[in-house]
This record gives sequence, C-alpha cells and structure tokens, in this order.
Amino acid sequence: MAKARNDKPRKPNIFMRIGLYIKQTFNELRKVVTPTGKELLSWSFAVFVFVLILMALVTAMDFGLGKLVLLIFG
Repeated sequence: MAKARNDKPRKPNIFMRIGLYIKQTFNELRKVVTPTGKELLSWSFAVFVFVLILMALVTAMDFGLGKLVLLIFG
C-alpha cells in the first residue's frame, strides 16, 4: 500500500521549473518573425484608421443618444 503512494511522479523543484520556463520562453521568442518596415507602417496605418472609425462611431452614438434623452426628458 505504501508503494502505491510513491508511484505519483514528483515535480521538479521551483528553481528547475523557473529555469525551464525561461528556456521555453527564449525558444518561443526565437520563432518570432519581426515585420519589415513597410509591413509595420501599413499595419500601424490600418490600426490608426480603425481607431478613428470607432472613435467617430462612439462620438456619433454619444451625441445621438444625448439628443434623444434631451428630447424624451426635456
């Protein structure tokens, strides 16, 4: 019966786990492909335009709902 409890695999100590985490992090970072300058500029422009569109939409909704509330409640 005592042997059945020891069949469970033991976790490595905390320093081994931290080291493994750091090693795996660096391995994943090596796989990252950095964008070219042209790609970076085009994606930045796309994000900027998207944010402007959302900002205009939220502003219009805020203005419209504000006018609606004033119309209803005077």
